[in-house]
Amino acid sequence: MSNTCDETKCNGDCASCGGEGVTVTLTLDDDSTIECAIVGIFDANNKEYIALLPLDENGQNSDGEVYLYRYLVDPSGNPQLENIESDDEYEAVSDAFDELLDSMEYDELVSESDLN
Repeated sequence: MSNTCDETKCNGDCASCGGEGVTVTLTLDDDSTIECAIVGIFDANNKEYIALLPLDENGQNSDGEVYLYRYLVDPSGNPQLENIESDDEYEAVSDAFDELLDSMEYDELVSESDLN
């Protein structure tokens, strides 16, 4: 994984940047690469996870697919991703991600109502 954020200002926690405009390049098992926008980093079952939105060549996501990975920071401070192997873990992470999306929508609605 490599990220395209401003590493001179990065503390290793992509959520601290707000995730807006921050992308990472994933190298898949077949050595192909895909650019992904960071939706957010969140907790589930006392572990951190990251939600990534795969982008096409125009920087868009037309199908709404989201990739979920276990998120770690190595001793050097570099972000690392691990696959979620079990169905039970994936289900818990998916539920936590849904709660994150609900929270983001609520925060957006509250911000919009503050403007009115």
